[in-house]
Amino acid sequence: MAVMIQRPKGTNDILPSQVKKWHTVEKITNDIAQQFGFKEIRIPTFEDTGLFVRSVGETTDVVSKEMYSVTATGDAQFTLRPEGTAGTMRAVIENGILNEGLPQKVFYQLTCFRHEKPQAGRLREFHQFGCEMVGSASPRADAEVISLAKNVLDSCGLRDIVLNINSIGCPNCRPNYHKALKEYFSARKDELCGTCQERLEKNPMRILDCKSPICQEIAKGAPLITDYLCEECSDHFSKLQGYLGAMDIDFTINPKIVRGLDYYTRTVFEFISTDIGAQGTVCGGGRYDGLIEQLGGKATPALGFAMGLERLIMTMQKQECDFIEEKKCDLYIAPMSEDAASEAIAIASKLRKEGYFVEYDLIGRGLKAQMKYADKIGAAFVMVLGSDEIESGKGKLKNMRTGEQTDTDLGEGLINTFSNAVIGEMFSGIDEDIAKFTEGGNG
Repeated sequence: MAVMIQRPKGTNDILPSQVKKWHTVEKITNDIAQQFGFKEIRIPTFEDTGLFVRSVGETTDVVSKEMYSVTATGDAQFTLRPEGTAGTMRAVIENGILNEGLPQKVFYQLTCFRHEKPQAGRLREFHQFGCEMVGSASPRADAEVISLAKNVLDSCGLRDIVLNINSIGCPNCRPNYHKALKEYFSARKDELCGTCQERLEKNPMRILDCKSPICQEIAKGAPLITDYLCEECSDHFSKLQGYLGAMDIDFTINPKIVRGLDYYTRTVFEFISTDIGAQGTVCGGGRYDGLIEQLGGKATPALGFAMGLERLIMTMQKQECDFIEEKKCDLYIAPMSEDAASEAIAIASKLRKEGYFVEYDLIGRGLKAQMKYADKIGAAFVMVLGSDEIESGKGKLKNMRTGEQTDTDLGEGLINTFSNAVIGEMFSGIDEDIAKFTEGGNG
């Protein structure tokens, strides 16, 4: 007997029973992004490796430890995308989108790949919803993007989600902060992990993002970036806070947020939940005003965020949020002969063209087994077709909830009869819900 091959470590199968959860968040994110004027963009699954090294940063964990890179014969080295921003900015530059009027606003739903230790809410293959806005340097744009993210989380029904914001400065004020960090961490260099000892010279801010408990403890006493902001960055951050207040969006200033990628400047933010363990960030983003120029385009301000859909769904499940209900079978047709099977196929074809969900026997089961199957799939109605029904051109629709049966013409009158039965059942369900609600109120 052959050994069964299992899915790769750090990946998930999304089964039919789970797909509606994904449909729920995909619809919410799609609808709200468009409501804010964002248009969908689709980019390749892999890019030239240099794109990520240049944008994400050599000293980040993503580039130094986590990328999946391959080289095909005769080609340059390519990498499966570890995040969506770099590829999106490459597409914006390459396709001349910057010439179409600013700001340009795009969103995406895509898969990403990072070779890291799998844990709750963190997989090696994962899915992201992201939004990117190009062309505005105003803190109003920051507030707009944060508002979009909050609208998504609110529409998903999430509770107790905390917004943390920070400013990590710009190329003008950040060198002074880097100098202060080097002085602070150099005094305890021997205690830092090997990776952070390298970061100390190249990019000391990365130490603040280290996952090592020892480095995290040392970093608690590190200087704060907010004490080193230049006048422009300080003004930008102050105005952002004012705009968030005008939107009634609560926030906490957290000077420890730096985000894990090198391209960020000024505003960074995270929406955090306590319901999914240590990996509590369900959405993170910020501004990256130098990225487009860094990738070969003309200097253009930009910002955005990404939201891990696995973490989003996990949090929704923990908080018992509502998901789209799976569509149930409207009609199951149970044929009792070969002739009846042909008639079942014809009836199903007619009703499907009208938009109904119809199934019929494909295996050759007996009537009892077919009725069990119809009940298992939650069919609202069942129609049994035998020789008598075929000969008379008349059948009976059985309501599986009430047991009531309705005579129906198998010919021209079929669609009207079935439509009326479905509408009647729908209103019956509404009446029952109203009655339950009224009884509860009276009680």
